[in-house]
Amino acid sequence: MPTELVATWFGAFEMDGDRVLRSFLAPPEVAALADRMRRRRLGEKVPEEEALLAATSESPHTTRDRRLTSERVTLHDPVAPPPGPASVGVNPTLRRQLFLEVAETALAEAWDPSIHVEEAVRSMTDLDSVRNLVGERLVSWSGRDMPPSEEGADDAGGAARSLEEGVAPDAARSPEEPELREARRQLARLYRSISATRDDLETAVASAMPRRAPNVSALLGPLLAARMISQAGGLARLARLPSSTVQMLGAEKAFFDHLRGHAPPPRHGLLFLHPTIQGAPRRQRGKLARALAGKVAIAARLDLAGAPIHPELQAAYEARRAEVRAAAPGPGKPGRRKGDRTERARAR
Repeated sequence: MPTELVATWFGAFEMDGDRVLRSFLAPPEVAALADRMRRRRLGEKVPEEEALLAATSESPHTTRDRRLTSERVTLHDPVAPPPGPASVGVNPTLRRQLFLEVAETALAEAWDPSIHVEEAVRSMTDLDSVRNLVGERLVSWSGRDMPPSEEGADDAGGAARSLEEGVAPDAARSPEEPELREARRQLARLYRSISATRDDLETAVASAMPRRAPNVSALLGPLLAARMISQAGGLARLARLPSSTVQMLGAEKAFFDHLRGHAPPPRHGLLFLHPTIQGAPRRQRGKLARALAGKVAIAARLDLAGAPIHPELQAAYEARRAEVRAAAPGPGKPGRRKGDRTERARAR
């Protein structure tokens, strides 16, 4: 019966059943063991395994590890359990230290600094919701006795400004209790504070994005680039997405409605906010979004690798945009009937 070659975190062994014939132990340092575990995850052989393969005879062997297979080492189910660390003189407590070291290294490698951009964008979205709720309540309350602002009766910002500046309300309908008047003034201050904080977040994102993702920011603008990165789940994930998925970011609900047969396929998600797409005729938006998504996918990979700005991406998109505009039918040239039906269905 052929002997078995076994690789463990603490060494490599040639075994005959449960008996160890040869052993090549790894150094007992945690850093050396962590490096060997990293190399195994990459599919590489570590020095102990290479020494074992070199020392074994030309007779056939089996192994449970695909990395060790060759012409004379075949893959086979394990015959016996591998030796324990204590049975070969290795301290078993090294295993816990090793796994903690490997986990810490993996967390450090997986860290994506763009998480701060994601949190800022999500904070802006949350503040928009809170500001809208507070503004609705402020407009409703101030409309009981305050004259409408110059911007209109539904302008929360104008109502908040009037309350803070002390515009005189209708005395007959004003709250008699000074505590209620002060509480309403505090609500106006809260609304303006939320608006100021939201504007500060937007300014910070616009300032940070050209440094964090210069190529994506050059293509989309800093604010739209930040929203795309947040929607994708980070710059690293955006760099892994195909351009077709980048095109649909932000339109997930419409896409799944289409898969269920309830809606036509969406042509764009967040990319619709790009001025060249938003201002284009309806029948050109899908092609432009597809072209821009391809350039964004390339730009994200460049930014993840730390590359400088590649202006040829913007130039290539502008060239494609010119082609789409040139190929579009003019005012007196009707398009194909099938396309017209599709456009009307999407419009409905």
